[in-house]
Amino acid sequence: MVKKSISSMFVLFLVMAGIAFGQTVDDIVKKSIEARGGYDKIKSINTYKMTGKVMAQGMEMPIIMIKKRPNLTRMDISMQGQTMVQAYDGETAWMINPFMGDPTPQTMPETQAKSMKEDADFDGQLVDYKKKGHKVELMGKEDMEGTEVYKLKLSLKNGDIQYIYLDSEYYLPLKSTAKIKRGEAEIESDSYLSDYKDVSGLMIPFSIEQKMNGNIAAQITIEKVETNVAVPDSLFKMPEKK
Repeated sequence: MVKKSISSMFVLFLVMAGIAFGQTVDDIVKKSIEARGGYDKIKSINTYKMTGKVMAQGMEMPIIMIKKRPNLTRMDISMQGQTMVQAYDGETAWMINPFMGDPTPQTMPETQAKSMKEDADFDGQLVDYKKKGHKVELMGKEDMEGTEVYKLKLSLKNGDIQYIYLDSEYYLPLKSTAKIKRGEAEIESDSYLSDYKDVSGLMIPFSIEQKMNGNIAAQITIEKVETNVAVPDSLFKMPEKK
């Protein structure tokens, strides 16, 4: 009888520990959503238009990023009278890259298209992550350059793994890490988010630093963010080749 009671208590302890851990993860995700402005406010936004500049390979270039619900996205980077475009229309990821010698629209390679589709999630992957088929695990707390952060492991429905680092005080994302395949090579991609500002009731990072295998690849500085501007779906469609 005693052994049975101890066994039952041990099972109950494991069950409760699992529940508590799950609640902790969901609580952190909920607080992160609230820190961004709240679920209802996030859902009230249908389009974003961000303008700014990107510093890459020693050059500063104008950049425009446009997103539309549910998963349409486009980025234009201009230099020397030409414009590079990367976009996703909900089905096809495509690009125009005149700097590589071809000014015609091209569908993206599979690995690049996969990353583009993931980035196209309008609300961010933590919002409604269960409905989307993702899984989130709390990996614990870490120190990130003097700031205590929660490290979350995000297992996407497509099998990819990402890590999201949330400020333990303000619950805003400070960093995300993912593995990206480029041919046979695997690259670790890090995005550092900072300089959060209130735009239409939402906290949006105005500075994004991107690193590849620990080396700075690009620094994006946002100068203006507009929400709920009229954007036609055709903007995201790949133009026909002339």
